[in-house]
Parts: sequence; structure tokens; C-alpha cells
Amino acid sequence: MDVNQINAVYRATKSIMSNHFGADIKRGQPQAGHGSVPSDQVSVVLGVKGELAGQIICSISEDTAKNIVGVMMGGMQVSTLDDIGWSAVQEFGNWVAGTTATELYNENYTVDVTPPIINEGESKFHSTSKFITLPMDSSLGKVSIHISLSEKGK
Repeated sequence: MDVNQINAVYRATKSIMSNHFGADIKRGQPQAGHGSVPSDQVSVVLGVKGELAGQIICSISEDTAKNIVGVMMGGMQVSTLDDIGWSAVQEFGNWVAGTTATELYNENYTVDVTPPIINEGESKFHSTSKFITLPMDSSLGKVSIHISLSEKGK
């Protein structure tokens, strides 16, 4: 993974959070990790394939998910995540995936991003791959982006 790949994922997520949701974003200090990838109460898991391979996991609290869904539903107050709410969380993942593919293309990587898988409940993902965690504070809540990408054939 290089800094351009990490920044592309950051730009994509920031773009969705600020342009679609009107959220103010503050980037935290990136952290390197290996082994266990921490998860919050809701995780959006995206697979990456093509010239890069790996995963991107967007981890958020349930309250942050409700805030995101509320904005997507026109400013509604969301007290529980029902089927429509989970569908909106998945759509948030689709937006991040599409924008990430575009940002990586702008860095000269052609990739496909798999449809998002939503994980409900705190858990740990285990991987033998190294990852970078990008914490982001927003007016909708904290978002942690866990990135594990490698160039194909390397």
C-alpha cells in the first residue's frame, strides 16, 4: 500500500460524507495494524479486485449509522435500523465503493469494488494482511476506515 492509495480511499469517503451528507470531516492520525481489525457496531465491508486486491472496511457506531440513514431519508430522526435502514447503510457502502474506484482510477489503478457486505454488531476481523486505519470525526459521528490493499503480483 502506498500513500496515494490510502489518500484515494480517504478522499472518496470524505467526498461522500461531506458532499452527500453535508458533514464536517476531521481526519485523525492514521495507524498501521496487523492481525485483528477492530470493528464498531456496524461495518461495511468492500472487496477490491483488479490491479489492486484487498478489502476496505468502514466501521461506524450504530448511532452514526442512524445519523447517516436519517440524512439519506431527508432528515428523518431514525431510532432503529429496520430493513430500509440497513438497505440505506448498504447504499452508503455502494457510494463509497464507486467513489473509491474513481479515486483509485485517478491514481492510475483500475479496480472493481464488490457490493458491500454489512456486519452488524461489534466484532473483530482477522487477517494476515497489514492494514491502515484512518479515523475520521464527522458531525454525524466517528468513521474508521480500515484499508488493506496490495498491487496484483506483488
